[in-house]
Amino acid sequence: MRGNISAGSINTPVGWLLVHADKEGLRGLDFCGTRKPSPMPNDKGSCIDLALEQLDAYFNGKLKSFCLPLAPEGTSFQQKVWQQLTQIPWGQSCSYGQIAKSCENPKASRAVGMANNRNPLPIVIPCHRVVGSDGRLVGYGGGLAIKRWLLQHEGFCIREKDRI
Repeated sequence: MRGNISAGSINTPVGWLLVHADKEGLRGLDFCGTRKPSPMPNDKGSCIDLALEQLDAYFNGKLKSFCLPLAPEGTSFQQKVWQQLTQIPWGQSCSYGQIAKSCENPKASRAVGMANNRNPLPIVIPCHRVVGSDGRLVGYGGGLAIKRWLLQHEGFCIREKDRI
């Protein structure tokens, strides 16, 4: 990360979220569970307030895609995958294999899974919308219960055997 980092937190239906940014844009979003994160500086020149406002709108069902300056750090392949994730519409999903194909590397579904795992901006870069090739809910940094909640919040129909 570069420059001065500022942060802000928001309490959501999936627990507390901590977002951090610098002058270049949003750098990360962390799941904090039921524990409110310790206060951190919020530089008014950063996009923290806008990110918190948009997250609030998302969780209230009023926002279906984010419009924030993003500055996640990652390899060129990770960046390509994360860019593809932002193209998955609200309430829809795709498989790791479909993302690999859209990255012009159809045999890279495992690498796509690793890039998803390293996504520093979950929810904003919607890696929760990626499912297994058979439609099963698989892997999520925030846990499958949060992935399930996010997908249901977006109106995605969860198969009965994937319910908690």
